[in-house]
Amino acid sequence: MSTIIPLLALGAVVVVLVAAIQSMRRPKGAWRSPYPLIDASEEEMARRAAELRDRLSRAPFGEARATALWRKLASGGEGEGLIVEFHRDFCGQGLIRRAGGVVLCDVFDGGGHTGDPIAGWDDQTGFVAFFARQSDFSCSGWDESQPVFHSGDPWYRNNQRITAAVIDSFVARGRPPGTPSARKM
Repeated sequence: MSTIIPLLALGAVVVVLVAAIQSMRRPKGAWRSPYPLIDASEEEMARRAAELRDRLSRAPFGEARATALWRKLASGGEGEGLIVEFHRDFCGQGLIRRAGGVVLCDVFDGGGHTGDPIAGWDDQTGFVAFFARQSDFSCSGWDESQPVFHSGDPWYRNNQRITAAVIDSFVARGRPPGTPSARKM
């Protein structure tokens, strides 16, 4: 019995060592990206961006959705709100409840930091009037007639922006799909 335990331990060490050595010996070029790598020209990237832009809904969010959004935001605590994504670096745009109402701002570093307010609303009437006429397209940054959201920066356009689906998910569950939990700013 006294020799079996050391032999079992030695066997376990050998199995771990063999597995480690085999994992380091994969052939050159065997690494595969978890997503397709893009090596496209600027023209190709612009074409792809335009294709995605043209798929965005232009249907207004409507008064009912905008009212439900305001009520959900107003029922949360100060510093809480709708954030499109939670992860490192740029998390998209968010609607955050502040003492004086609700602000639209860029959100960074997992929701832990918000940029300066882009726009703000201190009452339900103005907020609902504004968001009722917005759409996935206007919030994407492509719509030049919407200066609150418009951007000439191709990286910033349609990058984790507010959409009807994000609003509906936030109103129904309190957070957009894929986010771990509501976070306080």
